[in-house]
Amino acid sequence: MKRSRFSQIIASILVNSLYALKNYPVTLVNSLLAPISIIIVIFFVSKGSLVGVAIEGGLLTAMIGAGTSLQMDVSHFKNDFKIQDMVVSSPTSQLTYMIGMALSEIVDSIPALLVLGVLALVFIKPTIMQATTIAFVMLLMFIFSSSLGFLFSTFTTDIIESRAYLGIFSLILTTIPPIYYPITYIPMPFQYLAYLSPTTYAAEIVQNSMGYLQLTPLNLGIDFAVVIIAAFGLLFISYKHAVWRDR
Repeated sequence: MKRSRFSQIIASILVNSLYALKNYPVTLVNSLLAPISIIIVIFFVSKGSLVGVAIEGGLLTAMIGAGTSLQMDVSHFKNDFKIQDMVVSSPTSQLTYMIGMALSEIVDSIPALLVLGVLALVFIKPTIMQATTIAFVMLLMFIFSSSLGFLFSTFTTDIIESRAYLGIFSLILTTIPPIYYPITYIPMPFQYLAYLSPTTYAAEIVQNSMGYLQLTPLNLGIDFAVVIIAAFGLLFISYKHAVWRDR
């Protein structure tokens, strides 16, 4: 059974990721554009003072983008190729399919993560503890965003609708929240609006670990609680309420 589940996950990666990378290498460039372009803008605007924060924001954006992209890919397979119908009628479980498709998005993001990782080593020089914190927060954000993407993919009926949702997710999760700069750069009372997005809490954890933001132990604990609850809470909701088969 475990071997069968592993094979099903590998099949998802082959179909959704490696096939596209092999036949459409332009997708490699696409995964880099969003984080790198914003990092460049932040670098010039801040005259280099916020480049470390921007790189951390790029790492978060890469993981969030990988998760939300799941929404459009799964919707495309479901509505255009009817793959989900075939998976439902097979021994493959909903959770196995979700994990396989999510991991395929990670494979797509490897080039961006490698470039951003090198930039982090050069400009940030994180300690092992700092790198562990960043990686943990990135994982939580991927769980959150991929759960969100999978949930919405099962409700969409057309690739055009999926593309619209993807734009909305990107705006709410990576553009508006202060993940490329500290929240202190946002004047009050607009900071309260930023806290409506869970990515703001994730960014604060990462920025605090690197010394770009000073949080009290209470505020840091609240940030961790919000990010963990958002990630696993949405994972549970996605697993329970995604439209896996026709009712």
